[in-house]
Amino acid sequence: MDGLRARHVYPLGGVIALGVFMLLPDVIWRDALYVLIGLSSVVAAIWAAVRFGRVTGVVWALMGFGQLAAVLGDTLWLHYKHIALTDPFPSPADLFYLLEYPLVTTALVVLARHRRSPADREAVLDGAIFVVGLALPYWVLLIEPNIGGYDSAFEQTIALGYPLADMVLLAGLVRVLTVSGARTPAFRLLTAALVLLLVADVIFISTEGEEILGLPLGDLPFLMSYLVWGSAALHPSAADLLRTAPEAVPSFTTRRLLTLTAVVLLAPGTLAVQLLFGFELSAWAVTLTSALLFILVVARMAGLLRRMQDQAHRLDEIARTDMLTGLPNRRTLDAQIVREYERSAHTGMPLCLAMMDLDRFKLFNDTYGHQAGDRLLIGAATAWSLALTADDMLARYGGEEFVLLMPGRDLDAAEHLLSALRLVTPRRQTFSAGLALWDGAESPLELLHRADIALYEAKQNGRDRVARAGPSPSRPAPSAST
Repeated sequence: MDGLRARHVYPLGGVIALGVFMLLPDVIWRDALYVLIGLSSVVAAIWAAVRFGRVTGVVWALMGFGQLAAVLGDTLWLHYKHIALTDPFPSPADLFYLLEYPLVTTALVVLARHRRSPADREAVLDGAIFVVGLALPYWVLLIEPNIGGYDSAFEQTIALGYPLADMVLLAGLVRVLTVSGARTPAFRLLTAALVLLLVADVIFISTEGEEILGLPLGDLPFLMSYLVWGSAALHPSAADLLRTAPEAVPSFTTRRLLTLTAVVLLAPGTLAVQLLFGFELSAWAVTLTSALLFILVVARMAGLLRRMQDQAHRLDEIARTDMLTGLPNRRTLDAQIVREYERSAHTGMPLCLAMMDLDRFKLFNDTYGHQAGDRLLIGAATAWSLALTADDMLARYGGEEFVLLMPGRDLDAAEHLLSALRLVTPRRQTFSAGLALWDGAESPLELLHRADIALYEAKQNGRDRVARAGPSPSRPAPSAST
């Protein structure tokens, strides 16, 4: 039978087997069918391990061997119940049952490790909050009532082993669910199987394995867990179990917030229920859980605050930087001119500004393409920046136009620097520049306008040259053209 047919036939056969199991009387054949259903899940998981190999195969193999341990426990229990006619506790069957949990948890740890991305750092804290919050109901309902009343420490250890093993398995499941791997159908089926196993354990521990309403209803979650597990292994997406989701900025979704809130409220909620119904208070358990949850929530909020600060810093960088060349943009230039105005007015140092424009840039783009034009802009920005001092500021003004702010330089020194920049312009390209000296009274816009007029003159006089701006014009001049 090929994989596609097995994918559809297996769940259908499982539903039929569940119906037969419910209808059979409590005889050896019913328990034998229970074992066979579990064994089918083992075969499916091992088959997946053989097919996929490598890490994916290891994950499925660990899960298959974990289920095999549970099936061996079922087989031993069938022997005790129907052949040996005994009801031993503890027994080797319990050791096999308990062996399932570390094997499956190890598989989940491997799965989480290979599905995580660098954006999942906060997922560890989320997982810890979930596990600590859910540990309290486990303690109150399943662990604390099982302390005491046993003839030996070994019996006590085995009795506590089941709820403690559930907590370990729950921690592994939460860890997998909080990382950002792809939610494939096989992954969702596997998650459902693990949830069913945990639910089945809670029912079994709470009812001590007794039938419900005269029917083996407590066995149904175990059997459904086997079948869903097997369906996950047979699904075509089982090979993609380790596939990570496209990396993105992690978001604190409303669903996650509500879930964390509900988990955190379990501690005061447990205490409230005990007070309301007159149960014995689990004061120390609630106190310790609340303290741990408080610390974890504070750490989570601190992480969120750090991320918001980092995002604000990155947004500020984006707002102040030209995305193509990495140079300061016009917004940053305007702010820097104001600061240099104040410093120049205070110290009396000269302040020069040059408007620079790559010559015949449109022709270059038409000849070599726009990507080559972008590379020229990047190369020019890099080459010019390397020739500047820390006090100078080169900004992209727009298109192929740049502005060079030169505090502390007079016109001669500024023109000498522009001549040096012309020598390092890449691709044998040239630029024209208009150079203006701040007169101590004009606004930044007026200073830029004078430099722009001078740039226009440099273009009109043959390009590849620097033109000095005259005094403030009485009327505006046309912008420089390429």
